[in-house]
Amino acid sequence: MRHWSAVFTLVGGLLVVGLSPAVAQQPAPAAAPSPASSARIAYIDVQRVLARSSAGVAAREQLEREKSVMQKEMDGKRVELEKLRDELEKKGPLMTADARREKQETFERKRRDAARMMDDFQKELEKKEQTLLQRVLGELSGVIEKVGKDKGFYMIVEKRGASVLYASPDADLTDDIIRAYDTQAPAKKTP
Repeated sequence: MRHWSAVFTLVGGLLVVGLSPAVAQQPAPAAAPSPASSARIAYIDVQRVLARSSAGVAAREQLEREKSVMQKEMDGKRVELEKLRDELEKKGPLMTADARREKQETFERKRRDAARMMDDFQKELEKKEQTLLQRVLGELSGVIEKVGKDKGFYMIVEKRGASVLYASPDADLTDDIIRAYDTQAPAKKTP
């Protein structure tokens, strides 16, 4: 079981996982430093990069513009439905049964169409968000690799998805990645 302590010990004993307390408390045998003990490991917060980098901000602004256009169209449909409903409530009792039924069917059809349109808009926004996110993340991977090599890191992990149990602020490369990314691709205009 002792050989597992070296496998599960990360960066000079900062994190010991999966060992019994007795084994975890035993001093490590004196040996030559392993490559992992001198390796530098860092993390980045991709969500923060997306929120603060110029490309991430531009992507978010594009999505907001598209959402605004869709919202205006939905507001127009809502106003149209309210007018039809008001007309049914006020003039319905004065209409013939056939005219009232036809008006009610028109209202229901337009309500269903508006609900479908809202659903389609939501799916379209999600698809565009995924596309923009994938593009930014694709560009970002090259920047992360370059910064990692330039700074001599052995490994860079994503803070939220990698189950980081402890991270020193000194190991946070997020701001470096944002600066490098913004320098490499200054405020690209998204179509």
